Amino acid sequence: MTPFTRLPLPPCARPDAPSPLAATGSPLCWGVAATGGIAGTVTKEIAQLEDAVLQAVSSRSEEKARAFAATHGFESAYYDDDDATGYQHMVNDPLVDVVYVATPHAQHYEVARAALSAGKHVLCEKAFTVNAREAEELIELARSRGLFLMEATWTRFVPSVNRAWEIIDSGELGDIQWVQADIGFPAEYNPTARLWDPAAGGGALLDLTVYPLTWALGALGFPSSVTASGSLNDDGVDTQNALILNYATGAQAQLTSSLLAAGPGVATISGSKGWLRASASLHHPTELLIQPVGGEARIETFDRSFNFAYELRETTRCIQEGLVESPTMSWADSLNTMRLFDGVRAQLGLRYANDNG
Repeated sequence: MTPFTRLPLPPCARPDAPSPLAATGSPLCWGVAATGGIAGTVTKEIAQLEDAVLQAVSSRSEEKARAFAATHGFESAYYDDDDATGYQHMVNDPLVDVVYVATPHAQHYEVARAALSAGKHVLCEKAFTVNAREAEELIELARSRGLFLMEATWTRFVPSVNRAWEIIDSGELGDIQWVQADIGFPAEYNPTARLWDPAAGGGALLDLTVYPLTWALGALGFPSSVTASGSLNDDGVDTQNALILNYATGAQAQLTSSLLAAGPGVATISGSKGWLRASASLHHPTELLIQPVGGEARIETFDRSFNFAYELRETTRCIQEGLVESPTMSWADSLNTMRLFDGVRAQLGLRYANDNG
């Protein structure tokens, strides 16, 4: 795999950075594909950006599209009709500059491809796609069209996580030897819900594993091999998984994701000179505990006024500056993550309908 390269802090996460809401250039008009929970949460933070306009939202349902538009203040609402789907109407809206894809995983590729084909920039929720083939095709399309495309792994942009990378790079922890990270909650089973629907790409792997994986990649990079175990329910959805990432240096990472049980949601990075622990929840910790070997522990605390605004600011900045990919969340990292997940799924016996495409 291509090595994971951790670059300097994204501008929005620097200690001296202004609020991530502050404008960095000309306004962008946003389209949002889907009206579910994450779409609503992220839209609230898009609306706070000084250089963002809520232009259009799409849904399969007219009622949901109109209600979402009214709640958040969108200019237009698109929905399925006899001629086209809502997202097809939205991506063809000449006033939309960038599309945020918040559909279930199995629809990411289809909607992002339509948006790119229509000349729109794209911010696509994690997991980026269902498999590496889809990821590679989207990247090639964005490259050929000269359009910005980024996976919305928001944890990479928050200041506390970037501070952890600074501590690792400083050498304070010495040589990193192992990482442990977990995330889990008991999700009520509902075969029609996104988390449990195999047709939607449901399961712990695509929905949760990116969070503990982010800590392993940030501390150690992409592994030389992965050993995976887990359980599938009768519908073929992975309910829980455990990954061991192995590195040529002898370092390891142990990662757990679960839809069956609650976990502490912490990440621990251990080195030859000390260790660091990110408090719950690991996707946006408010505290880092640093314990040097033979020294005094210290706790660094962080404000959590913003969550998704950091990745939204990076998306906006990159588009305004004419970049097609973010140096913090590169195409190579998204593609290699999907390749890693493909390997995990092969070990678990986990397949999606998209694999047949």
